[in-house]
Amino acid sequence: MAKLAYCFITAFIIASCSSKPTTEESPTKPVRLITVDPGHFHAALVQKVMYSDVDSTVHVYAPEGSDLKMHVDRIKAFNTRAEDPTRWNEVIFAGDHFFERMIQEKPGSVVVLSGNNQRKTEYILKSLEAGLNVYADKPMVIDAAGFKHLEKAFAVAAKNNLLLYDIMTERFEITTILQRELSMMPDVFGELEKGTPENPAITKESIHHFYKYVSGSVLTRPAWFLDPAQQGEGVVDVTTHLVDLVQWEAFPEQTLDYKKDISINSARRWTTDIPLSKFKTITKLDAFPEYLKKDVVSDSVLKVSSNGEINYQLRGVNAKVSVIWYYESKDGSGRYSSFDNERYQS
Repeated sequence: MAKLAYCFITAFIIASCSSKPTTEESPTKPVRLITVDPGHFHAALVQKVMYSDVDSTVHVYAPEGSDLKMHVDRIKAFNTRAEDPTRWNEVIFAGDHFFERMIQEKPGSVVVLSGNNQRKTEYILKSLEAGLNVYADKPMVIDAAGFKHLEKAFAVAAKNNLLLYDIMTERFEITTILQRELSMMPDVFGELEKGTPENPAITKESIHHFYKYVSGSVLTRPAWFLDPAQQGEGVVDVTTHLVDLVQWEAFPEQTLDYKKDISINSARRWTTDIPLSKFKTITKLDAFPEYLKKDVVSDSVLKVSSNGEINYQLRGVNAKVSVIWYYESKDGSGRYSSFDNERYQS
């Protein structure tokens, strides 16, 4: 577990120092999006509004199935909403060898990756090798085996003057911005302590729910979202935001060396239990898929490895980040409630 936590943190330190092109996109050549295998709702949220420098035509490459249908339905909802509707034109290729087809045709300039994480690192690397920029949802990598590929991906991006960027929305959340600004005022904040593993100087905890509302309706979770082999365990998904905020706030505008600047004190993981009846509610499936049965007990309860905690040192400063997933909020609404005490919702 400690090895996985270390690879995750080092991967994110690399990702947060993303490779950026030295020249800006020409205003006469709008950004053209290519959406690949959009299994997560974040892929659609990239298109929640229109942008002056982004082409309205978006090419989508994906396998046939419910993930693609849900993505298309979300874009249609944006296009047909009463207030400020979007005008996206989705050109879809659905079928086998969708990724190879995308690489062959390359109808755009930026690949958007937000979905099943099992092959995400591979898609990132091959897109960059094909000369395409990449805009990827977290996590960019879910296991130690993929870490070397991610290192290579950033090297390819730098060499070819391409952008490889992680979607870090929490950096743009106003309370986070204010907290960062205040922490850089010695008269207000003082000096950052080193802390200890038992009493870290920085602690961040994030609470989430599998049952939730997005854009006014109950979010349908793809079944693979509950499989660590495809989604990743608790320490490699939402924890990305927390690790980013620790280094962004504690060491602003500084380049971190993951080989020298981090060490793991401890790491742990635990499961969230989801009965079949509740699994049906969030996935709209009547039974557990075969790939999830390894995590099912008593034929009716799925044990999801969604929770994780990492206690580590960053340049000698002790920090702890924790992500906790419940099935639903205490009031059962699927919405943020006062008991949560946290502002990170996913």
